[in-house]
Amino acid sequence: MQVKLSVVNNGRPKAVQEIWTILEKVEDPEVPALSVVDLGVIRDIQILENNEIKIDVTPTYTGCPATLLINSLIKMAVEKVGFKVVTVNTVLSPPWTTEWISEEGRVKLKEYGIAPPVGKPETRGALFGVAAEVSCPRCNSFKTKRVSEFGSTACKALYKCGACEEPFEYFKCL
Repeated sequence: MQVKLSVVNNGRPKAVQEIWTILEKVEDPEVPALSVVDLGVIRDIQILENNEIKIDVTPTYTGCPATLLINSLIKMAVEKVGFKVVTVNTVLSPPWTTEWISEEGRVKLKEYGIAPPVGKPETRGALFGVAAEVSCPRCNSFKTKRVSEFGSTACKALYKCGACEEPFEYFKCL
């Protein structure tokens, strides 16, 4: 496929914008309510010579077990629309932070039943055993208690709401 680089309103070449749109549909395998774009792991998309696509991705943390799968899903999604050579490059610096989760992603997390991260990375008391004050994604009550530092994945903690009595996960502020 030969891609013609026309520029769209936001200054990105049209093909790059199309790739961003494609990646908005690539789900995080651990939190399928979020796309890799919502999660903020896509750092850059470039079209190189001969229409080679280079996509820079920052994993949520260096030991994340889903990183290889996410990279494969990204590559397959872009190849599926006709790009022949797609390279997914892992970028570790600067490290990913929950501040990179889009506002839309935060809404999607809550709708999915996962409390979005609270605060800024410099306030992450979890590193010191301090539980975050988290509202229940179901009833919005702050009468919640951390049950376990780890939920279904290392980036989430398990909480229980004292108001509605429902358990829920909280996406830790990293």
